[in-house]
Amino acid sequence: MEKILVVEDKDSMAQMLKETIELEDYGVIIARDGAEGIKRIKDSNVDVVITDLKLPKKNGLEVLKASKEENPLIPVIVMTAFGSIETAVNAIKLGAYDFITKPLDTDHLLVLIKRSLENQRLITENILLKDTLSHKLGMPKIIGKSPLMLEVAENIQKVALTKTSVLLLGESGTGKELFARAIHFLSPRKNHPFVPISCAAIPRELLESELFGYEKGAFTGAEEKKLGKFELANKGTVFLDEIGEMDMTLQSKLLRALQEEEIERVGGIAPIKIDVRIIAASNKNIESEVADKAFREDLYYRLSVFPITIPPLKERKDDIPTLIEHFISKYSAEMKIPKKDIKADAVETMKNYQWKGNVRELENVIERALILCDGETIMQEHLRLNMSGIPMHPLQGIPLDGTLDETAKAALKIAESQRIKKALEDTGGNKSRAAEILKVSYKTLLTKIKDYGIQK
Repeated sequence: MEKILVVEDKDSMAQMLKETIELEDYGVIIARDGAEGIKRIKDSNVDVVITDLKLPKKNGLEVLKASKEENPLIPVIVMTAFGSIETAVNAIKLGAYDFITKPLDTDHLLVLIKRSLENQRLITENILLKDTLSHKLGMPKIIGKSPLMLEVAENIQKVALTKTSVLLLGESGTGKELFARAIHFLSPRKNHPFVPISCAAIPRELLESELFGYEKGAFTGAEEKKLGKFELANKGTVFLDEIGEMDMTLQSKLLRALQEEEIERVGGIAPIKIDVRIIAASNKNIESEVADKAFREDLYYRLSVFPITIPPLKERKDDIPTLIEHFISKYSAEMKIPKKDIKADAVETMKNYQWKGNVRELENVIERALILCDGETIMQEHLRLNMSGIPMHPLQGIPLDGTLDETAKAALKIAESQRIKKALEDTGGNKSRAAEILKVSYKTLLTKIKDYGIQK
């Protein structure tokens, strides 16, 4: 619910405005003088300010100035008597959104409130669009019908309706930002900003000011105030990608922001209330980082209220043909060429390939193949895959001079042993998760680990 601050010293007028505005499902805060209005602007995280010009203690222009200093994006509507039109016009020059004359036309005032909020949203989006491409802002299309992907989709739908913090885990290229956008789009916050921040791409010394903003003069080169991504994302979602790369000092400040729901700009002294939903992501094993004292344990538990592991492509190979079809359609349209077919053996090669770069690598392969293919059908040679990525069954250790049954049993033992080791490696030693991947019971997995002498 948007909060409207009304700064009006006359009780009857203030009460009338409160009742009128609340009928439109806005929250209303009343301040009875300019000084109280300025305090409310700093303390209450308001969305629109409506202020009279003539007020005790501080006048309406001082309220306007304080609002613009606190947050230039907050629209300020000035109320004025008919004889003060010239003053109201000056207020517009100082940054007021609009003015309205007394006696008030309440219908017109409600229209101004609605328009100012929409204008605020558009300005915020324009700021954010400098950092992200507009085509990414819609509901992302998640491809996959494998059991693991269906489980992820179900969890996303459940958690999206809440404000709960989500930690997305998975290898690079699995599409963690795509899933974060899906959570945002399915949530009640979908009409507010989704702000992605890569904690690895921004230098550590600049990340704090990028997240929380800074005050004018906070450091050399800070010639004017800058709002941080948390303020720009107010009522929306902040996606902290590669959270494991954040240094410990900033982790402390992030933890405080999450616990207190307030931030301080760099160089600032007053806390600023925020309302954001946090989705974090990492391709690291954060539990191991906590054990190694490289990540704060309290922040980990604060972020991982609802962890979701995105499966790597090698664990959902049945989705590969569907992904291939999707990317062929996508890039054929982008390149403005007829949609091409793909040979069955090329699809089979990709199903058997070890996708270390996951979906991102598969997408790149299809885009490249479409460029290389001059005909109507994509062949194996157009894929240009590093064939060393296709797993080979090792012969070392397999008895080749015994019976066929003995050879088969030895090969099976070696193959199962290597597959179990890989599953344990991929899950960071999590046997329950490894058993799910291998489609065996937890008891069966423990037995095989013991029989094959697999060390942790």
